[in-house]
Amino acid sequence: MLQVSGAFTESAPDLNGCTPAALASAATAAVENVEFGDEPFRLDPIPRVIAAADWTRLEAGLTQRVRALDAWCADVYGERRIVRDGVVPARVIDTMDALEPELVGLSPARWIGIAGLDVVRAPHGRFLVLEDNVRTPSGMAYAIAARTVTESLLGAVEVVSLDGLRAMLESVLGSGRAVVLTDGVENAAFWEHRRLADLLDIPLLEPPQLDLEAVDVVYRRTDDSALDSPVGRLLAGPWRAGRLRLVNAFGTGVADDKLAHAYVEDMVRYYLGEEPALASVRTFDIGRPEVLDEALDRLGELVIKPRSGYGGEGVVICAHAEPADVERIRADVTESPADYIAQELVALSEHATVVDGELVPRHVDLRPFVFLGDDGASVLPGGLTRVALNEGTLVVNSSQNGGIKDTWVLR
Repeated sequence: MLQVSGAFTESAPDLNGCTPAALASAATAAVENVEFGDEPFRLDPIPRVIAAADWTRLEAGLTQRVRALDAWCADVYGERRIVRDGVVPARVIDTMDALEPELVGLSPARWIGIAGLDVVRAPHGRFLVLEDNVRTPSGMAYAIAARTVTESLLGAVEVVSLDGLRAMLESVLGSGRAVVLTDGVENAAFWEHRRLADLLDIPLLEPPQLDLEAVDVVYRRTDDSALDSPVGRLLAGPWRAGRLRLVNAFGTGVADDKLAHAYVEDMVRYYLGEEPALASVRTFDIGRPEVLDEALDRLGELVIKPRSGYGGEGVVICAHAEPADVERIRADVTESPADYIAQELVALSEHATVVDGELVPRHVDLRPFVFLGDDGASVLPGGLTRVALNEGTLVVNSSQNGGIKDTWVLR
């Protein structure tokens, strides 16, 4: 195991005598033989390993969290009991960009069908949730592809299989005639849309091809997620009338909101009557004057994020930023605290990764996938590990030179 100070360093599996350089070369060749469309697919050949006991605890926390987020969506568009009882301030809801006021009073059986959370492992070894993603979470098919390629390099391994993905998706879709709805080839995740439609053996359609009289369930993977969008206007009528089921529902952006993230542990206690089994990275509601003062006093230690941003855009890691950038974000936050959140800086765990033919430590996070379906809640074992390929980088998005790893959950 590579020894690195500061971050929690995870163990790499036995490589069966293969050198890192040989594995990297073989992985590149194997990926080139898979059709991924125009998007780059950077697979690191060294799998991440999660012990069975660690996974059991993480799985319990993930399902608990997503159940609470589904209840939060229902409450936001329902009675707002959590506001009435003083647990979450009303302004958290009222200032959300993703809030859809027209949905107040609507009560689908489930708001969230599939969630993809961003989970990090802190220096003490505990898993923490960095962000919640429930509008159109992506990456499931890439996790399957990573497993296929890695097994071709290292051989079959005694880890928990990913074969249950189809059953999990089918439980979310339920009965009836289902389709996957895509933007088409211009969508960065189109390859995944096609793979999931093939896995489920259902049509993959673009909006102009959709015959709403012949469909009962739409698994929407379009970038449009608002009611006031072409896709929203197409689907909202039959969905609100109860003639169509959606995965995931319009309006679920209220569970993605970065300020709502500050209150998810409170949501677990409030809606489920349970103590959270999985903690969040501490998120500061800087709309509270006393919390804003604390954040500004500690700004050099914190991460500042635009409240409605995604993909790492606009994120300022103050400890790594230039002094002028820190002062600029200080001024922006002071002027408009409602547009930002602050989070504690977490030293993401590091994992052995092949760079230029050598094993080196690189930061990783985890995108596990949680399914709320007819059979209850389930989690795809392991999910997708994302790795920052640049030394010291804490942002793992593919748009910022990130790659992926296969994730092994031990039996």
